[in-house]
This record gives sequence, C-alpha cells and structure tokens, in this order.
Amino acid sequence: MYDLEYFLLILTRVSCFIFVAPFFSLNNTPRHVRVALSLFTAALLYQTLSPAPAVEYHTIAGYSAVVLKEAVTGLMLGLGTSMCSAIVNFAGHIADMETGLSMVTLMDPATRESTSITGVYYQYVVMLLLIVSGMYRYLFGALADTFVLVPVNGAIFRMDSLLTSMVKFLADYIIIGFRICLPIFCVILMLNAILGVLAKVSPQMNMFAVGIQLKILVGLSVLFLTASMLPDAANFIFQRMKESIVAIVGGMM
Repeated sequence: MYDLEYFLLILTRVSCFIFVAPFFSLNNTPRHVRVALSLFTAALLYQTLSPAPAVEYHTIAGYSAVVLKEAVTGLMLGLGTSMCSAIVNFAGHIADMETGLSMVTLMDPATRESTSITGVYYQYVVMLLLIVSGMYRYLFGALADTFVLVPVNGAIFRMDSLLTSMVKFLADYIIIGFRICLPIFCVILMLNAILGVLAKVSPQMNMFAVGIQLKILVGLSVLFLTASMLPDAANFIFQRMKESIVAIVGGMM
C-alpha cells in the first residue's frame, strides 16, 4: 500500500507537468494520450527511484497535503516551460498591430482562444522546431532530474527566489517578443515615415487607403523573407526555457 501511495505521488507531479507543458498541453493532443504518457513516465520513474524513500505522513489530511505539494511542483515546472512558448503569441500580436491585421483574429483549435494570424504561425513553427530539435526529450529529462534535486515531499517554496526568477522572465518575455517581430516593426516604421512624407508632398492622394494595402503587402513580404530566422529565435526561446526550469527548481530546493 505504501508503494502504491508513493507511485501516486510521482504520478501527480508527472501528470500536472504534462498537462501544462508545451505541445502536450494543446487541446488537439488527445487526453487519452496524455494520461497514458503520464502513467508510462510515472512507472519508469518509480522503477528508477525504487526502493521508495520514506515520506512522512500519518493521516489522510497529511497525505492530501503531500499530494497538493507535488501538484504545485509539477504545475510550476510546466508553467516555466509553457510561458516561454507564449512569447511567440506576444510577438505575433505586435506584428499584426503593425501590419493592420490586429482585428483579423481566428479561433485556434489547439488552445481554443482567439489569436492573431501571425501568432498562430509563430506558435506552430516553434512547436514544430520543438519536436524536430528534440527539446521534448530535454523536458522529460529535466522532469526526471527534479525527483533527485527535489524529492517527493521535499519541495521548499522559496518565494523570494521564485518571485525574482518570475520578474526576470517577464523582462526577458518582452525583450524576446520584440526581437522576434523587430524586422516587421522596423520596416513598417520606415513605411509609415515614407507615407507621411508622400502625404505632405501630394495631399490629393488618399494615403490611408494606399497605406493599408502597402502595410499588408510589405508585412507579409517581410514575414516570408524572415522565415529563415525563426530557427535561431526558437533556439533562443528554448535556451530561456532551460534557464527558467533551472531557476524554478532552484527556488524549490
């Protein structure tokens, strides 16, 4: 019975991580697959960690507190990775605001949220690169290492360290998002300056009607030409994802 309870504690952390982590948390990923993956991963970790170390609890309330602690640990680890993938949605919103496509939103079947066109494009490219580059193996490896660094019922939430890492990530969140959409931002800024000069030179031209078409055409052209830069941006995001996981684990040791 004690081994079963210890296995359920491992399953709690693993399942909470998988249901929040990028790619696995998408709604188009079948829930049966996520449940089976959680059970299989927990079974492998249980065999690795056996014999089970002692976890102190005496009542049902004490065991429930341990379950909640493991759930929070898994959710925080998954949140540190999923927030990094949200950077591309932020960059897509900025790019659509510059090109005039901010009002053209669609329902993303993966997240069931109203997102911009460029944000969906960036998100699926980053998810594809996450699979191709093998980043998902790092996520599972990091999850397995947390059971060594932060054993079951051994998490100590240092709020100062966690808050510092969260503030640092939010600062990097804005910087990385602007770096991704910087080519579109600069080109549209130059186009606005040119349209402003033309509006002064020839007031009889309707620059509003001409500008909307030019912004969309130039924005899509820059988006197409800068597609080769997305792997480097994805590597930069993945590096920040690793640093975020390390910072979160350090705040719970």
